[in-house]
Amino acid sequence: MTGRGGRVLRASSCGIALLGAALLTSCGGSGSDSTAAPAAASAPPSAAPSSQASGGSGQAAADGTVEFRQAEAGSGEGLKLGFIALGDSQVPFSKLVTDSMKEQAKQAGADLLVCDSALDGAKALACAKNFKTQGVKGYLNFQVDAKVSSAICSQGPQVPVIAVDIEQQPCQKSFMGASNERAGYLAGQAMGEYMKSKFDCEYDAYVSMEQPAAGAVNEARMGGYRKGFTEACGDIKNDKTVDGGGALDSARTKFADVLTLLPGAKRIVVVAINDDSVLGALAAAKTAGRADSVFLSGQGADPSSWCEIKNNPNWVADTAYFPEKYGQIGIPYLIDMVKGKPVPDKLLVPHQVLNSENITTFYPSAGTNCS
Repeated sequence: MTGRGGRVLRASSCGIALLGAALLTSCGGSGSDSTAAPAAASAPPSAAPSSQASGGSGQAAADGTVEFRQAEAGSGEGLKLGFIALGDSQVPFSKLVTDSMKEQAKQAGADLLVCDSALDGAKALACAKNFKTQGVKGYLNFQVDAKVSSAICSQGPQVPVIAVDIEQQPCQKSFMGASNERAGYLAGQAMGEYMKSKFDCEYDAYVSMEQPAAGAVNEARMGGYRKGFTEACGDIKNDKTVDGGGALDSARTKFADVLTLLPGAKRIVVVAINDDSVLGALAAAKTAGRADSVFLSGQGADPSSWCEIKNNPNWVADTAYFPEKYGQIGIPYLIDMVKGKPVPDKLLVPHQVLNSENITTFYPSAGTNCS
């Protein structure tokens, strides 16, 4: 494990990487993004996604995106549900997800049994076995080890299962999590439109801070970036792809090397697979006295990046994943599923582009207590 607060985690058995505030998985799910390219959004949204109360199944968009919706009070009365958490003490993203699941289950009146797998497949299997003993009627599974998913399915309760951010075959009925191509596309489009409006798409280099170890997720997210950017600015010029490792320290080192190759560059577009990678690139630019020359975009919009998003004019756009709202998808849809209502097989997060103008709409405290 590398990086702050468990921000980067690799499980070599299935190519999983936890990067910044966003969980990346090359084991399946939305990582491969087989859906059609998203429709263009001409500008970053200025309002938060809706959080509608709903007693029945919500409608998914053509690409699998669903809206956050508050669990209806009383909708889970008499239901015992389960949630296998990823690793709340190791991964801040996981703790936000768990808290959201608890909040929505309480609102619905459901009894939610939470079992933390602590990034351990054996513990996740034990959780599933306990769920069977406890008689849960459905559960959400956010465990990291793909090798044990089959055992969890066979030895756990034979009830509806929603996988969270990582495929849990063969028993998952739905997958909920990131829409990686769209997440990259939205930020790439915002960056392209910014460069077009400010500089008529004149720039010296396009640097893509990637993590190839994340496999299909890296390809989908960073490919989405390129698609969005090129729609605004045409073919990419002086394209440099860098394996930044998904961590702040490694990204800083790698981007420092890039800067030495671009000694006279005044406008460097930097896009990254997560916020830690952008923060690393920015740190390298500051050390070199070239912070004004980099124009930045990240993924996650987690608290580590809020001050930069709000106060740094060169931090152009960041795609938010909203782990603190995951329960507004997982719990209402799991209750629907247990009650036999139809549920889409993809429940993808409604990503939003955040910038200095709209971040406080989503996170009112963003930009405060900044040194």
